Amino acid sequence: MRKFNVTGLCVPEKHYMVDIGEKLAGIAKMVEDGDYFTINRPRQYGKTTTLLMLARVLPAEYTCIKLSFEGLGDSMYASSSSFCQFFLFQISKTLEKTDKAFAARWIDETVTDFYLLGYHIDELCRDRKIVLMIDEVDKTSSNQVFLHFLGLLRSKYLENQAGEANTFHSVILAGVYDVRNIKLKMMSEGTYTAATVENKIYNSPWNIAASFDIDMSFSPEDIATMLDQYEADHGTGMGVAAIAEEIYSYTGGYPFLTSRVCQCIDEKLAKNWTAAGVQEAVGIMLTENNTLFDDVFKNLENSSELYEFIRNLLIDGKSRHYMIQNPVIASGVRYGFLVQRNGRTAVSNRIFELLMTDYFISKDLNFKKDLNGIMRSPIVQNGRFNMELCLLKFAEHYADVFNDGDIEFLEKHGRLVFLSFLKPLINGGGFYHIESGLTDLRRMDLVVDYGREQFIVELKKWRGGQYESEAYAQLCGYLDSKRADTGYLLTFDFRKIGNKTTKAEWVEVHGKRIFAVTV
Repeated sequence: MRKFNVTGLCVPEKHYMVDIGEKLAGIAKMVEDGDYFTINRPRQYGKTTTLLMLARVLPAEYTCIKLSFEGLGDSMYASSSSFCQFFLFQISKTLEKTDKAFAARWIDETVTDFYLLGYHIDELCRDRKIVLMIDEVDKTSSNQVFLHFLGLLRSKYLENQAGEANTFHSVILAGVYDVRNIKLKMMSEGTYTAATVENKIYNSPWNIAASFDIDMSFSPEDIATMLDQYEADHGTGMGVAAIAEEIYSYTGGYPFLTSRVCQCIDEKLAKNWTAAGVQEAVGIMLTENNTLFDDVFKNLENSSELYEFIRNLLIDGKSRHYMIQNPVIASGVRYGFLVQRNGRTAVSNRIFELLMTDYFISKDLNFKKDLNGIMRSPIVQNGRFNMELCLLKFAEHYADVFNDGDIEFLEKHGRLVFLSFLKPLINGGGFYHIESGLTDLRRMDLVVDYGREQFIVELKKWRGGQYESEAYAQLCGYLDSKRADTGYLLTFDFRKIGNKTTKAEWVEVHGKRIFAVTV
């Protein structure tokens, strides 16, 4: 019986997999055209599985050689000679399973430099269409010897185009970084400064690479193909299309996240293929350690600029125009953290929004004042969350704890104060996320999921009475987009706190009921 898999390679005979046939057809066309290219996508985005499946669907006229230099140590990079010998040995080892005679021809101890390696490749590629695939290429791409190898591939490609030599028919490198911009990789590691990189590499050693524009994320329709396979085996009666849409709403089609949600439902939630089951699976994921989340935290910690950019986006509501030329935005896109929505920069999926928001709150909890003994009860009773009471309790907490001396702090951290207040109240029963694509400097939309209920809360700064109707209209528009009739508006008034009384009331606007609280 097949199962969902989130570790290592996915194999159709063993695992439930999205049908990526259309994506593979696009990549196969690039191979047919003789392109050299990089499949540069974030960690755990299905790159290795894609290479496996591509080798399966390419016609028999192609000889596929798939290599990975990950974890092989530094000895192979000690010199050009050691690299050339190790490269040939790896190719021979890979080919031995299918063509021992051809595999043996790759071994040649006289190949001790890149000139001789180029000649050897010329001879062995003379009568064959060989597709060279190198996985996890960014693990080695900042090594100087490997850069010389990329330069060799470039030279052989150009010679082949001019009809002067033979070489690999197509070369595919898979990794997070696009090797056409290898400088970014070298500088991100902190090993080299921009000036040092310019001295070492004046231009990319692989600038002949074609652009790789195939979308490797999963659409709801893609996810449904995997659920159809599962349903054929288990007959749960799930609404495949609806569950696929629900999973997509949290994962944004990120392959690892999509498969992990399904795996949790199948193995930990007694096959509860409902919207509530998807939500519960997301809750489980947010409490676990995995290599993808570790990578998220590592990349945030390694780049203070990216950390501040996403923190400002999620916590402070500072929405930014999407400009891929901005190196901070470009790095966020490269890691799979950021996307473009309606011309604005947004976090790529709800799970990352939840994960990163919790992360930023945990990092900033040192400023948080005592919650004054506020407990989940009676805000949570019989498994239901009372958002009206939550906002009233927050208003009491706010008035009791803060004073005029905190105004400057609150103007900067007011939203974080509320999120820090809310987080322990919903832990274990729900979670929240911020609609980062809709935030701006004045307002922020917060969605709280608890049990089977969803609460829409808008947080905004007080800008004067004339803007109050605008705030209500904006919230009503967002409620319409969520097909909801009830919403909540929390307004921070950063004028003098001491003599102010909390304002809380239910109002009806454009057929919507809104509970408005001003603190």
